[in-house]
Amino acid sequence: MTTMLTIVLSVILSAQLDSTQLWIGDQSALHLEATASEQDSVRFPHFTNTLQQDIEVVEQSAIDTTATADGRTVYHQDLVITSFKDSLFYIDPIPFVVNGDTMYTNSLSLNVIQPFEMDTTDAITDIKNVMRPKVWWWGIFRWVLLAILIVGLVIGIGFLIEWLQKFRKQEVVEPVNPETLRPCDEVALEKLDRIKEEKAWQSGEYKRYFSELTFVVREYIGRRYDIHSTEKTSNETLVAMKPILAENDQKSLYQKLESMLQLADLVKFAKWSPTPDESETSLTAAYLFVKETAQPAEKPSDEATDDDFEQV
Repeated sequence: MTTMLTIVLSVILSAQLDSTQLWIGDQSALHLEATASEQDSVRFPHFTNTLQQDIEVVEQSAIDTTATADGRTVYHQDLVITSFKDSLFYIDPIPFVVNGDTMYTNSLSLNVIQPFEMDTTDAITDIKNVMRPKVWWWGIFRWVLLAILIVGLVIGIGFLIEWLQKFRKQEVVEPVNPETLRPCDEVALEKLDRIKEEKAWQSGEYKRYFSELTFVVREYIGRRYDIHSTEKTSNETLVAMKPILAENDQKSLYQKLESMLQLADLVKFAKWSPTPDESETSLTAAYLFVKETAQPAEKPSDEATDDDFEQV
């Protein structure tokens, strides 16, 4: 790096190059700096596209200012220069206007090197005409074939999906549950009998006992009143059953159903430990609810008809 300073009164001018040797076409930064006091007036030179002949200015920054510890001001500007000529250049001192007078920085040298050997014996030839590229038929055919295969694959997948949907829509004969052919109260009472025989509450299996007990009651409500109680909460079931039991003047039956469902919720969700009396009372309430709400069986008519007598 080449550095020289010019001191004019209280002003210091400086010019520096990052690199004094370049390959042709490469770039280097030229740093211009002026240090002056507050009373001094400093004007930087105005640069065009060239610093001097065969040395071009590629870029120039704005002028920055920095205050020093002794109260002076440093003005700074960077230039990016390049050259496309193989030569050793002498960069003239760069002029500044300081307090109305023209002052100069130090001079610099820049060596631009051609790194390639050029054969000057070859004759200069003219630029070739524009060539029209050949059509790549195999490439076009390959892309067309690929597009046809993709379309065929999509169509085939569509037919496969349609066939699967038709196959799934075929009627599937589901086995008939024998319980659905019997009266709902008869099925419920048989299940309550099994729960009574197991006596799960006596072995401390309160949660299983109340879960099975309430499921039987909810299943019976679903078949008897077409209320999907197994998919409802206890409160939703009670809300649905209240007007039905009230209409049949079965208020006490509703209260027993309410007590049984609320106690079951405490056991299943709050880990409540019921007494043996509470467990037996819930089972009795379930029996009573099924028996009191069972749909009466159709009785055969006692009236005689013409078919009961032989024609004379």
